[in-house]
Amino acid sequence: MDSYFTDTATIRRVHREHVVGLGGPRALLMQAAHPVAFAGFFASTQALEDPYPRLERTAAVLNTIVFGHREDADRTTARVRTVHRRMRGRLLEPAGRFPAGTPWAADDPDLLLWILATLAQSSLLVFERYVSPLTPGERDDYWRDYRVLGRLFGLSGQDMPSHWQDLTEYIEAMLAGDTLWVSAQARELGLQIVLRPPVPLAARPLLELANFATVGLLPAGLRRQYGLGWDPVRGLVHWGGAQYTRRILVPLMPGRLRWSRRSALAG
Repeated sequence: MDSYFTDTATIRRVHREHVVGLGGPRALLMQAAHPVAFAGFFASTQALEDPYPRLERTAAVLNTIVFGHREDADRTTARVRTVHRRMRGRLLEPAGRFPAGTPWAADDPDLLLWILATLAQSSLLVFERYVSPLTPGERDDYWRDYRVLGRLFGLSGQDMPSHWQDLTEYIEAMLAGDTLWVSAQARELGLQIVLRPPVPLAARPLLELANFATVGLLPAGLRRQYGLGWDPVRGLVHWGGAQYTRRILVPLMPGRLRWSRRSALAG
C-alpha cells in the first residue's frame, strides 16, 4: 500500500523528530484561546477534564497520515470527519466578542483552519528552534504537505492559505484581532497542562523543562492572558537552551533516540 508522503517529504523530515512533540501543548493552548473552538473541541468533550488524551489522539492521527499507509489514513480521517459532523452546539455564556447562544460546529472551516494552523506553526517553530532552520521554500513545502492533512479533515483548497507566508499572516491577524480570548476555563486548562502535568515524580524535572519551552514558545499576548509568567532573564535562558540543543545536543544524538520509530517503519 502507498502513503500520502514519501521519505523525502518535508513533513516527514520535521515530524520524525521526537522534539517536535514539544509543539503539542503550545498548539493546544492556542486552540483553547479561541472561545468557539474551545466550546466545540474542549468543553463539549472529555478534553477539558483531561487534555492529554486529546494530544495523544491528535498525534496518533497525524502520525497515521504522515507515516502510515494511505488506506489507514483515509479510514482514520473518515472517522474523525464523522465525529465532527455530529458535534454541534451553542455558547452557553458570552466569551470575548461572542455572545451567549453563538452556534458552533466542529466541522466549521474557520475553526478547522485555526486548529490546523496552530498545529502546523507549532511543529515547525519547534523544529526550527531546536533542530534546524528551514529556507522559505522548505517552509512552503511543509505547508503544501500540511494542506493534504487539511483536505483529509474536510477543508477545501480555498479554505486554506496558499503559502507559508500567507499562513503566518493569518495567524498574526488572529493574534492581533479580537477573536481570541482566554476564558477562565481555558486558563485553568492551561495551568493544568503547564503546571500540573500527570507524570511520576521522577519525571518531573524533564517535564518542567518541556513546560518551560511551552511557555517560552507561546505568543506573548496569549501567555499574558493565560497568566503565565515570563521575563527577559527567562527569555535568555530559553534562547540559550534552544541554541545548545540545536547546535550540540541534537547533532550528537543517535538516531534511535532522536527519531520516532514510526518514521523508521514508513515507506
